[in-house]
Amino acid sequence: MRTPLFIVLLSSVAWVAVGQAQPTRLTPRESTDLSPLVDMSANDRYYAEDGGLYGQGRNTPPEEHYKAAEAELRKVEPLDAEGVPSKSGKIAFISISMSNATQEFSVFKRLADADPAKSPLLTIVDCAQGGQAMAEWANPEGRPWSEADRRLAAANISAKQVQIAWIKLANKGPKGNLAEHGKKLQRDTLAVLQLAKTRFPNLRIVYLGSRIYGGYATTPLNPEPFAYESAFAARWLMQDQMKGDSALNFDARRGDVKAPLLLWGPYLWANAVKGRKFDGLIWSNADFAQDGTHPAMSGREKVAKLLLEFFKNDSLAKTWFAKR
Repeated sequence: MRTPLFIVLLSSVAWVAVGQAQPTRLTPRESTDLSPLVDMSANDRYYAEDGGLYGQGRNTPPEEHYKAAEAELRKVEPLDAEGVPSKSGKIAFISISMSNATQEFSVFKRLADADPAKSPLLTIVDCAQGGQAMAEWANPEGRPWSEADRRLAAANISAKQVQIAWIKLANKGPKGNLAEHGKKLQRDTLAVLQLAKTRFPNLRIVYLGSRIYGGYATTPLNPEPFAYESAFAARWLMQDQMKGDSALNFDARRGDVKAPLLLWGPYLWANAVKGRKFDGLIWSNADFAQDGTHPAMSGREKVAKLLLEFFKNDSLAKTWFAKR
């Protein structure tokens, strides 16, 4: 695969308002020359990056990491408000991210709560918030954490009952090439993971997710190729953890625990109407709001169904999500 050349095209018509500067308007694109990670092999390349969610063409965790995840998941059990195992306790599953994520996860929560396959021990709480991307969550005193605490309290969930999280990676207005904005996103997300482990001491597993297609975007909030490239920041974190990076250590036998174990959740990016071979997923313009960045209701439902299908059927996820 050749290294893709991706150019964000600017509209020849600028947004003009008397006395008020307006953001640059981008030209929506129905496809790009980018390839979904799940369709790429170990021999394919996007710059220096190969294919597969976990690298080397793999879309499933390597055996050692899979076994480590199994060990962590065996520790997931109903806990009371003090974090003590209890048959009447709860397993809390939360989201952490920005506006797209709360729009999608709130629909997922509605679908999951109505699904008879969901465990009665599981409480789902949407803690993702509009305008609060990884850079905002990376601040330990930031507003998103206090709002997350409020939402957990409203759901009658304590910090010690949170054991699973879904984090969708994105920052607002990314700039530069993959080595610049991607590494910043990786650093910010690492800070979020470490803060989450400190605030939620029983957090065992975090499922990472990247953006949906961003080529329909009409503003610089998070267009292509930044939406596509957010997947590499997620993958770098997992690869660092699998290599034994102490900043991402989840195993007390190896030293101080700094982070939960990381896995991919459902991969959400597809090349717009060209879709992807992996499962036929496509993103049409109708799936997006007017800005081409946030999902319309059909887009929210599409992500919500991908989340539900994943957590119900993934061999690791169903151990805590599904009714036993």
